[in-house]
Amino acid sequence: MKQALQDALDARGYSTLTDVQTAVTATELTGKDLLVSAQTGSGKTLGFGLAIAPNLLGDAEAFGQADAPLALVIAPTRELALQVKRELAWLYAKAGAVLASTVGGMDMRDERRALARGAHIVVATPGRLRDHIMRGSIELGNLKAVVLDEADEMLDLGFREDLEFILEQAPTDRQTLLFSATVPAQIAKLAKSYQSDAVRIATTSGASQHADIDYRALRVSARDGENAIINVLRYYEAPNAIVFCNTRAMVNRLTTRLSNRGFSVVALSGELSQGERTHALQAMRDGRARVCVATDVAARGIDLPNLELVIHAELPTNQDTLLHRSGRTGRAGRKGVSAMIVPPAARKKAERLLGWAKLKAEWADAPSADEVSARDDDRMLADPDWTAEIETSNQTTVDKLVAIFTPEQLAAAYVRLYREKHTAPEDLSDLSEPEKPRAPFGPSVWFSLEGGRAANAEPRRLLPMICKMGNVSREDIGAIRIQPDVSLIEIRESAVKTFTDAVGPKMTLEGGAKITRVSGAPKFDKGPRREGPPPKPRAPRHDDSPAPAPAKTKGTTTPVDWNDDPAPRQKKPKGGKPKPKYEKKPEAPKADAWKPRKPKGDGKPQQERGAKPPQGKPSSKKNRARQAAAKDGASTRVHRMQKPKGKPKTGKGRPQT
Repeated sequence: MKQALQDALDARGYSTLTDVQTAVTATELTGKDLLVSAQTGSGKTLGFGLAIAPNLLGDAEAFGQADAPLALVIAPTRELALQVKRELAWLYAKAGAVLASTVGGMDMRDERRALARGAHIVVATPGRLRDHIMRGSIELGNLKAVVLDEADEMLDLGFREDLEFILEQAPTDRQTLLFSATVPAQIAKLAKSYQSDAVRIATTSGASQHADIDYRALRVSARDGENAIINVLRYYEAPNAIVFCNTRAMVNRLTTRLSNRGFSVVALSGELSQGERTHALQAMRDGRARVCVATDVAARGIDLPNLELVIHAELPTNQDTLLHRSGRTGRAGRKGVSAMIVPPAARKKAERLLGWAKLKAEWADAPSADEVSARDDDRMLADPDWTAEIETSNQTTVDKLVAIFTPEQLAAAYVRLYREKHTAPEDLSDLSEPEKPRAPFGPSVWFSLEGGRAANAEPRRLLPMICKMGNVSREDIGAIRIQPDVSLIEIRESAVKTFTDAVGPKMTLEGGAKITRVSGAPKFDKGPRREGPPPKPRAPRHDDSPAPAPAKTKGTTTPVDWNDDPAPRQKKPKGGKPKPKYEKKPEAPKADAWKPRKPKGDGKPQQERGAKPPQGKPSSKKNRARQAAAKDGASTRVHRMQKPKGKPKTGKGRPQT
């Protein structure tokens, strides 16, 4: 190993290497193509950084002047690419390496300038790297090594064509390393096409997958999924936690719910810009946020040093996603917990996922409110503040408190302050007992809250806010009716005093929204009415009333009773109302919109040029019209006209046009 790299490892406190790092840095594998499968969190980034170093540096201990890149590292996501760049930056810092990145979402002009200045190693995402190659921004002629990190994920995301294009542009004598958590058939096919005599390295086995992760499958009722997530977060109180969802809509919903409950939370999904995603991860790293609600975009490669808890709010679609999600914790020898929220309908799916992934999980009920409170007490008593020495600056205040208050009062004040710093746990349904039907709501009082349909108010957002600000439970809330300008909220009469006391005399909620008590039952606006005439009333059916609607017959206004004595030649229809007979109205004469066209030639009517009108009795309506037109001196053509050919000819019989 190069001395510059060994010094960097010593500075970071690395005394031993992981299995995958030891395997890829073996002397006999120097410069060879590698196909490596290793579990997430096993140190693959550092492993391929050490593996390509002998090929890049050769006999030198440091890099020369930066020019065209010597190595490419390709990752599936922007977050993983930037993380890899940070890892390689400290590893090669003492060797004088210059690194550049080309990832989607960043300013392409800045990337082109960085490539023009020169870089020894370029870390990229497939799509953006292909753009730079096609634009001529990057020169691949000097490449000595290409690394595909999380290769299976890149193929799943549809980057196969981009990867093939990039590998075809690279020199054929390069060193190619493929790192992947799993090696499906498509990865093996890619390796066969673009690697030469690749050495297969596998440092995982199904029985020992994620040995540092404690898997838990938590049973919850169908309506307690989100409440269980809150209790799991409170039970473990991990420095960092990720809650995985399957959709962006669920990410937004859960982020709002946790934020309203007092958690410092950020969201991470594909709809966010690169800047927003970077800020979210940085907030997790520096402690400004403790919970990250994310889609599977964050399931690959994201490394948060204090991430101790992963919660699957929704079960993943396959076992590989389960492994990659859970692999965000328990990394590099650290312990972690992967908790699956399993409602009754998802029990079989959870068992299948665990079986396919060859994982064993502990099945239990989600933590109850009492269990969370007991865990809080244990943490409070284990706090090192109890045994710490009293600072000199605080001694006077401590003596004053001891002299004024009793031990019970001091202990009660401490417990109260400790509880206020943490959100209260949720009461969960007892799974051992069948769910009881909800009791009648009983007497209630209505309140009017500013902001209605025009302000995009929604019951699902108002309910947690009312419960939190009004110190009431969801069982105390009845109907919520969204009106054009206000929202009407029904509260159980027995909880009204608690609600008004918690809201305060100003009667305002979040954002200063004013809430007032409504006297009596309010009148609800059912929304805009349908424009136009009112709909006709539905005719009664035979099964709706004993007698059907009366019908009128020709020439009389006397109603006919179909059940009594029907009129001659009229039968009672089968099902539905009787079909009345209508008098046929005479047809109105059709307006003749055609106007005779002035013939070409001398301009005289055809009759004056010797044409004679048709003789004899008209045989049809068309002939009668022709005859009438001829008498009036007009053209006898009453239907489709054709353009006359040549001069009009005259003679006996029918005129020629």
